[in-house]
Amino acid sequence: MNIHMQELIAKGMTRSFHTSLDVAPLLKDRPDVLRSSPLAVALEARGEEGAVRVGGELSIELELACSRCLTPTTEKFVIPFHEFFRPASDNKEADEEEDEVIVVEGDSFDLLPFVEQAFLLYLPFAPLCGDACKGLCPQCGANLNEGECGCSRERLDPRMAALKDFFKQE
Repeated sequence: MNIHMQELIAKGMTRSFHTSLDVAPLLKDRPDVLRSSPLAVALEARGEEGAVRVGGELSIELELACSRCLTPTTEKFVIPFHEFFRPASDNKEADEEEDEVIVVEGDSFDLLPFVEQAFLLYLPFAPLCGDACKGLCPQCGANLNEGECGCSRERLDPRMAALKDFFKQE
Protein backbone atom coordinates (compact mmCIF):
# COMPACT_ATOMS: atom_id res chain seq x y z
CA MET A 1 0.00 0.00 0.00
CA ASN A 2 2.55 2.53 -1.18
CA ILE A 3 1.64 6.19 -1.36
CA HIS A 4 3.58 8.52 -3.67
CA MET A 5 3.14 11.80 -1.83
CA GLN A 6 4.43 14.26 -4.44
CA GLU A 7 2.18 12.80 -7.12
CA LEU A 8 -0.94 13.02 -4.95
CA ILE A 9 -0.10 16.51 -3.65
CA ALA A 10 0.93 18.04 -6.99
CA LYS A 11 -2.08 16.76 -8.94
CA GLY A 12 -4.59 16.82 -6.06
CA MET A 13 -5.33 13.19 -6.84
CA THR A 14 -7.23 10.61 -4.85
CA ARG A 15 -6.18 6.98 -4.53
CA SER A 16 -8.30 4.22 -3.03
CA PHE A 17 -7.12 1.10 -1.24
CA HIS A 18 -9.52 -1.83 -0.93
CA THR A 19 -7.76 -4.97 0.21
CA SER A 20 -7.70 -7.59 2.93
CA LEU A 21 -4.74 -8.39 5.13
CA ASP A 22 -3.80 -11.49 7.08
CA VAL A 23 -3.29 -10.33 10.68
CA ALA A 24 -2.39 -13.73 12.16
CA PRO A 25 1.32 -12.79 12.55
CA LEU A 26 0.29 -9.66 14.50
CA LEU A 27 -1.89 -11.69 16.87
CA LYS A 28 0.54 -14.53 17.62
CA ASP A 29 1.33 -13.09 21.08
CA ARG A 30 -2.35 -12.61 21.98
CA PRO A 31 -3.62 -15.86 23.56
CA ASP A 32 -7.07 -14.30 24.00
CA VAL A 33 -7.59 -14.16 20.20
CA LEU A 34 -8.83 -17.59 19.19
CA ARG A 35 -9.66 -16.91 15.53
CA SER A 36 -9.60 -13.94 13.17
CA SER A 37 -10.94 -13.12 9.75
CA PRO A 38 -8.78 -11.13 7.35
CA LEU A 39 -8.62 -7.40 8.08
CA ALA A 40 -10.70 -5.58 5.47
CA VAL A 41 -9.09 -2.27 4.51
CA ALA A 42 -11.12 0.48 2.81
CA LEU A 43 -9.04 3.67 2.68
CA GLU A 44 -8.79 6.73 0.48
CA ALA A 45 -5.64 8.88 0.18
CA ARG A 46 -6.13 12.44 -1.02
CA GLY A 47 -3.51 15.11 -1.72
CA GLU A 48 -4.39 18.50 -0.26
CA GLU A 49 -2.57 21.65 0.85
CA GLY A 50 0.93 20.19 0.68
CA ALA A 51 0.03 17.00 2.54
CA VAL A 52 -1.80 13.70 2.15
CA ARG A 53 -4.91 12.90 4.15
CA VAL A 54 -5.78 9.21 4.48
CA GLY A 55 -9.19 8.24 5.80
CA GLY A 56 -11.53 5.29 5.85
CA GLU A 57 -12.11 2.25 7.97
CA LEU A 58 -10.76 -1.16 8.83
CA SER A 59 -13.04 -4.03 9.74
CA ILE A 60 -12.46 -7.49 11.16
CA GLU A 61 -14.31 -10.25 12.95
CA LEU A 62 -12.50 -11.81 15.91
CA GLU A 63 -13.27 -14.72 18.18
CA LEU A 64 -11.95 -13.75 21.61
CA ALA A 65 -11.74 -15.59 24.92
CA CYS A 66 -13.47 -13.66 27.69
CA SER A 67 -10.88 -12.48 30.20
CA ARG A 68 -13.15 -13.39 33.15
CA CYS A 69 -14.79 -16.70 32.20
CA LEU A 70 -12.76 -17.83 29.13
CA THR A 71 -15.94 -18.34 27.08
CA PRO A 72 -15.34 -17.74 23.36
CA THR A 73 -17.20 -14.71 22.04
CA THR A 74 -17.31 -13.38 18.47
CA GLU A 75 -17.18 -9.66 17.87
CA LYS A 76 -16.99 -7.51 14.75
CA PHE A 77 -14.78 -4.44 14.98
CA VAL A 78 -15.07 -1.44 12.68
CA ILE A 79 -12.02 0.74 13.20
CA PRO A 80 -11.98 4.35 11.96
CA PHE A 81 -8.72 5.38 10.32
CA HIS A 82 -7.71 9.03 9.85
CA GLU A 83 -4.09 10.10 9.39
CA PHE A 84 -2.46 13.21 7.96
CA PHE A 85 0.99 12.87 6.34
CA ARG A 86 3.34 15.71 5.41
CA PRO A 87 6.67 15.40 3.55
CA ALA A 88 9.78 16.17 5.61
CA SER A 89 11.06 18.42 2.81
CA ASP A 90 8.11 20.75 3.42
CA ASN A 91 9.49 23.61 5.53
CA LYS A 92 6.22 24.72 7.09
CA GLU A 93 6.38 25.86 10.69
CA ALA A 94 4.80 23.41 13.13
CA ASP A 95 1.51 24.72 14.46
CA GLU A 96 -0.21 23.61 17.65
CA GLU A 97 -2.87 21.94 15.51
CA GLU A 98 -0.29 19.90 13.63
CA ASP A 99 0.51 17.57 16.53
CA GLU A 100 -1.41 14.88 14.68
CA VAL A 101 0.66 15.25 11.49
CA ILE A 102 3.04 12.42 10.62
CA VAL A 103 6.20 13.68 8.92
CA VAL A 104 7.46 11.29 6.24
CA GLU A 105 10.97 11.14 4.80
CA GLY A 106 11.21 10.62 1.04
CA ASP A 107 8.72 10.81 -1.79
CA SER A 108 6.78 7.65 -0.96
CA PHE A 109 5.93 5.55 2.06
CA ASP A 110 4.17 2.32 2.94
CA LEU A 111 0.80 2.70 4.66
CA LEU A 112 0.84 -0.87 6.04
CA PRO A 113 2.64 -0.15 9.38
CA PHE A 114 0.14 2.62 10.16
CA VAL A 115 -2.79 0.31 9.39
CA GLU A 116 -1.33 -2.44 11.59
CA GLN A 117 -0.74 0.03 14.43
CA ALA A 118 -4.31 1.35 14.26
CA PHE A 119 -5.64 -2.22 14.34
CA LEU A 120 -3.53 -3.29 17.33
CA LEU A 121 -4.36 -0.15 19.33
CA TYR A 122 -8.09 -0.70 18.80
CA LEU A 123 -8.14 -4.25 20.20
CA PRO A 124 -9.58 -4.57 23.71
CA PHE A 125 -7.04 -5.06 26.48
CA ALA A 126 -9.33 -7.42 28.43
CA PRO A 127 -12.16 -8.70 26.21
CA LEU A 128 -15.43 -9.61 27.92
CA CYS A 129 -18.32 -11.79 26.81
CA GLY A 130 -20.65 -9.23 28.45
CA ASP A 131 -20.59 -6.42 30.97
CA ALA A 132 -22.32 -8.60 33.56
CA CYS A 133 -19.86 -11.52 33.28
CA LYS A 134 -19.31 -13.08 36.72
CA GLY A 135 -16.14 -14.96 35.75
CA LEU A 136 -14.82 -18.19 37.23
CA CYS A 137 -14.91 -19.34 40.84
CA PRO A 138 -11.42 -18.80 42.29
CA GLN A 139 -11.69 -22.03 44.32
CA CYS A 140 -13.19 -24.63 41.99
CA GLY A 141 -13.02 -22.95 38.58
CA ALA A 142 -16.74 -23.24 37.78
CA ASN A 143 -18.23 -20.72 35.37
CA LEU A 144 -20.37 -18.49 37.62
CA ASN A 145 -22.45 -17.31 34.64
CA GLU A 146 -23.94 -20.81 34.42
CA GLY A 147 -24.88 -20.98 38.12
CA GLU A 148 -23.51 -20.90 41.64
CA CYS A 149 -20.97 -23.56 42.54
CA GLY A 150 -21.55 -23.73 46.29
CA CYS A 151 -18.07 -22.65 47.34
CA SER A 152 -17.73 -20.29 50.30
CA ARG A 153 -17.39 -16.64 49.26
CA GLU A 154 -16.05 -15.56 52.67
CA ARG A 155 -12.98 -13.44 52.21
CA LEU A 156 -10.43 -13.49 54.97
CA ASP A 157 -7.28 -11.44 55.04
CA PRO A 158 -4.46 -14.01 55.34
CA ARG A 159 -2.66 -11.73 57.79
CA MET A 160 -5.62 -11.99 60.18
CA ALA A 161 -6.20 -15.74 59.78
CA ALA A 162 -4.51 -16.50 63.10
CA LEU A 163 -7.00 -14.23 64.90
CA LYS A 164 -10.04 -15.81 63.26
CA ASP A 165 -10.75 -18.20 66.14
CA PHE A 166 -9.48 -15.93 68.95
CA PHE A 167 -12.93 -15.00 70.35
CA LYS A 168 -14.69 -18.34 69.76
CA GLN A 169 -16.34 -19.89 72.82
CA GLU A 170 -15.13 -23.39 73.59
